[in-house]
Amino acid sequence: MGLFKRNPFGHILFLKKWLIRFFGILTHRRYRGFNELKVEGSEIIRSLPQENVLFISNHQTYFADVVAMFHVFNASLKGREDNIKKIAYIWHPKLNIYYVAAKETMKSGLLPRILAYAGAITVERTWRAKGKEIKREVNPNDTENIKIALEDGWVITFPQGTTKPFKPIRKGTAHIIKQHKPIVVPIVIDGFRRSFDKKGIRMKKKGILQSFIVKEPLDIDYDNESIESIVEKVEYAIEQHPSFLKVIPAEEIQAEEELNKQRNWDY
Repeated sequence: MGLFKRNPFGHILFLKKWLIRFFGILTHRRYRGFNELKVEGSEIIRSLPQENVLFISNHQTYFADVVAMFHVFNASLKGREDNIKKIAYIWHPKLNIYYVAAKETMKSGLLPRILAYAGAITVERTWRAKGKEIKREVNPNDTENIKIALEDGWVITFPQGTTKPFKPIRKGTAHIIKQHKPIVVPIVIDGFRRSFDKKGIRMKKKGILQSFIVKEPLDIDYDNESIESIVEKVEYAIEQHPSFLKVIPAEEIQAEEELNKQRNWDY
């Protein structure tokens, strides 16, 4: 790899590699030490092609979820079986992993700007900005960047567009699936909301078992399936369909909502 070789977004791969190494080593004990990360589905990760893969997941914190995915993906590709033991896997990370994130979030400070270099595809929210409800058209540059990222490698997206549980799936994800026909791999995470603060930077509790389940790719008829049908499949796949509400204690959901109101946090 040339010292100044760049990816399609102009990021220097040598610099990106060192950023992933640094933050991988820095964060490893958050998932294996202070808390434990229970992984399922490493064999699915290893079976995927090198590009045009879209990972869909529920979302619990701004950054800890994505960081865990970088750990699990790289550990799986280096032969770890459902674990992230032996941090050496991060030394030669997969560099064509991208994640979709709100532009407003990634420009909110120095640390988010640095993390964005590791693979963020920043998009403008069409429904919310600066804490207020809005309605605007999708920026065509955003969808073009997602297309470029899929052509180059793997893309992580959180189809609800928020860290609040059981919010509706944004139809934009279904449009991306129909248009670009990626392999769609669901991921279901849990425990991150209890382990970290909302931003996923500060640990708020130790000894929490975090779970990370990679599911088989979705069976989608890209040409004939409706947007509504794909949305419903995504809801079930990431376990955010209203029918799953009964398995989440009502008091836990209420406590999370109250915390969000007090801190005025939203993704």
